[in-house]
Amino acid sequence: MRDRKHIHLIGICGTAMASLAGLLQLKGHRITGSDQAAYPPMSELLERLRIPIAEPFAEVNLEPHPDLVIVGNAMSRGNVELEYVLDQRIPFASLAAVIHDEFLRGRESLVVAGTHGKTTTTSMLAWIYETAAKQRPEFAPSFLIGGVAENFGTSFQLGDGQPFILEGDEYDTAFFDKGPKFMHYFPDALILTHVEFDHADIYKDLDAVKTAFKRLVNLVPRRGRIVAFDATAHNAAESGSPNHVDECVSRAFCNVERYGFKANSMWRIVDLAHEGSRSSWRVLRAGEPWTEFSMPVAGAHNALNATAAAALAAGQGVPLESIVKALATFRSVKRRLEVVDTIDGVTIIDDFAHHPTAIRETLKALRDAHPGTRLWAVLEPRSNTLRRNVFEHELVDSLALADEVVMAGVFKMESIPEGERLHPESVVNGLKARGIPAELLQDANAIVESIAPRLRSGDVVAILSNGGFDGIYEKLPRQLSARAAKRG
Repeated sequence: MRDRKHIHLIGICGTAMASLAGLLQLKGHRITGSDQAAYPPMSELLERLRIPIAEPFAEVNLEPHPDLVIVGNAMSRGNVELEYVLDQRIPFASLAAVIHDEFLRGRESLVVAGTHGKTTTTSMLAWIYETAAKQRPEFAPSFLIGGVAENFGTSFQLGDGQPFILEGDEYDTAFFDKGPKFMHYFPDALILTHVEFDHADIYKDLDAVKTAFKRLVNLVPRRGRIVAFDATAHNAAESGSPNHVDECVSRAFCNVERYGFKANSMWRIVDLAHEGSRSSWRVLRAGEPWTEFSMPVAGAHNALNATAAAALAAGQGVPLESIVKALATFRSVKRRLEVVDTIDGVTIIDDFAHHPTAIRETLKALRDAHPGTRLWAVLEPRSNTLRRNVFEHELVDSLALADEVVMAGVFKMESIPEGERLHPESVVNGLKARGIPAELLQDANAIVESIAPRLRSGDVVAILSNGGFDGIYEKLPRQLSARAAKRG
């Protein structure tokens, strides 16, 4: 697609789709898109880019015929635009294939994959390269991230250097390509974080997940590198069996470097400490002192993410000074431990946590950042995994780290077969059996009405959802503000 083309994206308000729309616009193409209903934050991004969004889906959105249609992976047969594309034989492709064909040829593909930590680690890696580029322009990165990196204020960038940094998603590619998106990215270097069972709607079991990651590892050339998580015996039960990552990288043809807390990890984290929301630690490289990091982001999981990004960048020739400086100024990612507001002494946190392991790490990080405070966990079971009963017991273990737990009803419960559904009342009962105050309330309005009068100064409320949660992020602050105003 060297010439300027009209490219239309079906499902443009998805995070990756909107980001791709922006990248294609930067290359000079004319971009249009459609969705059932435009929704933030990507609708706001597209508005700033002046990319029109047609809503809802309709055949007229494809008149005159575009040169290419990109079909989002949430689109399935029966969608009116997709059916029209097939009937009219309008050229179409998947997001992942277009990324490969348009942006990765002739560039250095740096991919971050794994069940947890992808978005944050990709953002860290991009910021490291951006920082290094101020001294050495050849490091100026392009990137596509599954979230808004706060250092950039965006989820995408087209840089002048060779590196293209990608969040490697294991979710399927399109209705006509059920393989993982990351299989299109052909990494020159790869970060592999945790490997656990997830995406219960498309993966049958853990073995299927591991097979996907093994295939990704098999794409890395002999000259490439893999930086892979090294679980310890202490955290094996918490963060997935160590054999999951071990098994996935065991047959790699390239050099594999492990990072973690283990005594023999090539990139070993030691002396991790937290002071409020700031973390600090040292890293040993092959047993020898390498450097010290300080970062204004809490949580052991984020120290792991940062160490992985630092290790990959260092191995690709990025100067250590730039890595240290970048992590010291890293500003996290939207919806990852994001402080929504502090009202009447109550701190409200928005976190995307959508898996028991992610929930556990989020709550542990908040414990580190806010010691001695009363910690609330307000969970909406919304992801395709959490809405199912595959992790019911693990969910109790994770939520038990909070002092108070409130669960909403299962999002679109009717779309999950009855025998597969999560039973939130069972989770609540499991927490109560451990002495953790817990309740089940059906929606955001009921939750706000219940907890707002009980919140007191110093409390931290972690709202956990990978969606809009029926506006709770606006409703709870509004209720607390009204309460404070009444008190005078």
